[in-house]
Amino acid sequence: MIRPLAPISSAGAALHGVAEAHPRLSADTLRPYIGILGVLFGAIMSTLGSRVTSFGIADLRGGLHFSFDEGAWMTTSFGIGQMLIGVACPYLGAIFGVRRVLLQGILLFFTASLLAPLSPNLSAFLVAQFLCGVGSGTFIPLTISFIARSLPTRLIAYGIAVYAMNSELSQNVAASLEGWYSDHLSWRWIDWQYCLMMPLMFACVWYGIPREDIKTELRAQLDWPGIVYAGLGFSLLYAGLDQGNRLDWTNNGLVSGLLLSGGLVTLAFVVRELWVTHRPFLNLRLLLQHDLVFILIILAGFRFIILSTAYIIPNYLQSVQNFRELQVGSVLLWIALPQLVIVLPLGYLLSRVSGRWILCFGTAMVGTACLMATQLTSAWATNDFLTSQIIQAIGQSFALTALVWLAVQAISPADALTIGTLLQVSRMFGGEIGTAFMQTFVRVREQVHSNLIGLHVDGLASLTADRLAAYRAALATHTADLVVTTERATGLLAQAIAKQAAVLSYIDGFQAAAVGALMCMILAVALPSPEKTRA
Repeated sequence: MIRPLAPISSAGAALHGVAEAHPRLSADTLRPYIGILGVLFGAIMSTLGSRVTSFGIADLRGGLHFSFDEGAWMTTSFGIGQMLIGVACPYLGAIFGVRRVLLQGILLFFTASLLAPLSPNLSAFLVAQFLCGVGSGTFIPLTISFIARSLPTRLIAYGIAVYAMNSELSQNVAASLEGWYSDHLSWRWIDWQYCLMMPLMFACVWYGIPREDIKTELRAQLDWPGIVYAGLGFSLLYAGLDQGNRLDWTNNGLVSGLLLSGGLVTLAFVVRELWVTHRPFLNLRLLLQHDLVFILIILAGFRFIILSTAYIIPNYLQSVQNFRELQVGSVLLWIALPQLVIVLPLGYLLSRVSGRWILCFGTAMVGTACLMATQLTSAWATNDFLTSQIIQAIGQSFALTALVWLAVQAISPADALTIGTLLQVSRMFGGEIGTAFMQTFVRVREQVHSNLIGLHVDGLASLTADRLAAYRAALATHTADLVVTTERATGLLAQAIAKQAAVLSYIDGFQAAAVGALMCMILAVALPSPEKTRA
């Protein structure tokens, strides 16, 4: 059951008096199941948007004739849109109702996705990507409100399981989709794919989510400065993190400016919420009094682990094994499939077993999978990742579903809108920090390993001479010029060193992810039980 705690935001305070009066759907009708289907579509589309674009960024740059640096802002503009609207969603949902805001988000996402590939220049495309982010950014914060406030009590656990499964599913089908579009259709379908799903989601939301009256009286309680500070500060920090590795962090003035200004505006937001306003956008004082803050930290940690490992495997397959997106997708698809099988049993388990035990079990599986992947060699390909990644996929499903369940249990129904925003902000920042850290960590470790291996390659050593001689013999069938064969043989030796350095850096990355899983396990063990919290 959901605990009736005091509201943690001004939107929650405004809705607190009518929270119990909010009608729940009946499990004996079709509407809640159609609503859950709409929730699933929204959660998948929200995560899939940035993931498919990341895999297809080279095709998008080629199709739109953008340079590498110009194309790097495609995913950033999408993420900024999601961050901005995610912060404002509690108030929008409280005033206009979840159903109206979701339907408007679907229409905006559909229109922007339809027009984006037709953009005449970079600015138009980035605006379209930003609007796609704004539209899809409503899905995750608002769908959790539908689950917590409107679903029949006995279906809440299943709704949360469906909601949480999108992370693994959408992340690991993205490469296959992008590769198939590029090979069989067009790069434009990277954006147009959503136009096929949005009408179906629109119909599910229209029928399955209850209509709410517009509460215009809540506009007088809006903490507009708090919303502006949070949206601007979080977006600047997100952009700085997303561009940091490409622009070399503090060695670039733009990244330094984004991070510094974002940090200052976020600090102004925190000061305002704690000491200035009587109706805070987010009451941080009450937030810190409950175990919700630990849950959000663990969620950010899991997003760190998920996107860290989701970065390592595709990059290893592309850089070491020269796989294309469709071939990478054939590996990742086997990680996504278990989600469809375990979602309903997991919902059943959640309604009968403490979420803390499920969280600890899932965390242990994730850590085990990361340690298994540290056995990586340059010979690994598709099947070698299968066992460890299926274990990790199942573990992540258990852990993330339990986290959302624990978060919903820690709030009153009035604050379901706010918890959706907190989950969105935590997952986006956790994922972005994870990706930024892992990109930089792997790059630096590859440089270190390349240097260390190079120190042991002695040009006069017999092993080095034998390897160069073998390369020259293989190349001699193509040219009789000794100078050319020697030059090419030296290049092949350098490639072999770079390949081994890359493999060692990816092993270090899996070890870092295992350490992250251990830290999440410690926090999970430290979570107070629901019984103690209620006492």
